[in-house]
Amino acid sequence: MRTIIEPFRIKSVEPIHWTTRAQREQFLQAAFNNLFLLPADDVLIDLLTDSGTGAMSTHQWAAIMEGDESYAGSRSFDRFRDSVQDIFGYKNVIPTHQGRAAERILFSCMCKKGDIVPNNTHFDTTRANIEFVGAEAVDLVIEEGRHPSTHHPFKGNLDVDALEALIEKVGRDRIPLVMLTITNNSGGGQPVSMENAKAVSAICRRNKIPLYFDACRFAENSYFIKLREKGYENRSPKEIAQEMFGYGDGCTMSAKKDGMANIGGFLCTNDDVLAQQEKNLLILTEGYPTYGGLAGRDLEAIAVGVQEALHEDYLKYRIASTAYLGNHISAQGVPIVQPPGGHAIYIDARAFLPHVAPDHFPAVALANELYLEGGIRSVEIGTLMFGPQAKMDLVRLAIPRRVYTQSHIDYVVEVILEVWKNREKIKGLQLTYEAPFLRHFTAKLEPVKVAEPAVAAIH
Repeated sequence: MRTIIEPFRIKSVEPIHWTTRAQREQFLQAAFNNLFLLPADDVLIDLLTDSGTGAMSTHQWAAIMEGDESYAGSRSFDRFRDSVQDIFGYKNVIPTHQGRAAERILFSCMCKKGDIVPNNTHFDTTRANIEFVGAEAVDLVIEEGRHPSTHHPFKGNLDVDALEALIEKVGRDRIPLVMLTITNNSGGGQPVSMENAKAVSAICRRNKIPLYFDACRFAENSYFIKLREKGYENRSPKEIAQEMFGYGDGCTMSAKKDGMANIGGFLCTNDDVLAQQEKNLLILTEGYPTYGGLAGRDLEAIAVGVQEALHEDYLKYRIASTAYLGNHISAQGVPIVQPPGGHAIYIDARAFLPHVAPDHFPAVALANELYLEGGIRSVEIGTLMFGPQAKMDLVRLAIPRRVYTQSHIDYVVEVILEVWKNREKIKGLQLTYEAPFLRHFTAKLEPVKVAEPAVAAIH
């Protein structure tokens, strides 16, 4: 059959709150034009993030009842560790309350002021945790990954020539580790090929630099490899993931993504000495190494979830349903990052709103208009999130796992197309407050008070 259906039945439902445009105008003004500051009850379709917002399965809920809440030596940790090692293969598995905690511990232990950490593209918390210890985060995504409209099967790939040039320029002693984000979130949810992971690994091993994966969406990346990379057509997503992680020395993971859980994460490494340092810091700030800031029931949910994320029927539905949204709006002229990513569709706000200058935050303006038009909450990935160095201004529509049906997505399509028809009326924004780190979470904005300068669309 050509129709791809949700590979699950709905057992429990949650009502959503309808609002009028007049109400949403008031809500947005009260939130200082920042969708992060909106109460969730005032959102109809919430595509702000796919992190921790998914629906857990009956098997996960059943596992939760087995949670062992012992402070130390919990049997839930044993099941969690065994499930993670089955896929990722690393010797040391350290639970954390979410991915950014794993990042903070990793970079606090491995980085110092003046160090440089290359990545295909660092996401917001990754970059912030690197910069917090005085190191520099450097993005080395391939050229195709910098152009939203360009088609390439693996736009998340790291530019291996640029990596070798960087190592030669600054010296391997200033590079404590290399990271590879799968899939590449800031670059449109684009996958990394196995060939690229092998090449990056070879460079790292030749220079004795550890390679770590930001593994948040490892299952989606594995499925893209199965679909697009020669030689992997008959491999299971789990086998593909196991091979990829074999090229690395460790990983950080937010289990709120492809862990299919509402909270949690972990940090893995093959380095026993480093693992002990990381556990010491974990005890100081997160908790004992067999719970790491999580309840036993959370460990159980993750143990089941990381395995479910690799189920092929789920991944087929997941990738196809995301593409459904992207293909429908793209067919009507809406500029998106091509091809559609795994967990989200990214609208190219600079091409959508060429009359709004980047320093007036076109992606924030567009995201706000989607909320005003139809109660949809999305997120800006661009100049507000990353500052003036941002190469793109994107609106990410992140689809929670196993939450919304096709009719919800059809509604999202209608709202986007209505905004597209009236895009010339959308005005830019300016900051009235910003925090020193991760300013997009708490920023306050207001409409610009001057006429917009005419700028050319950036593709």
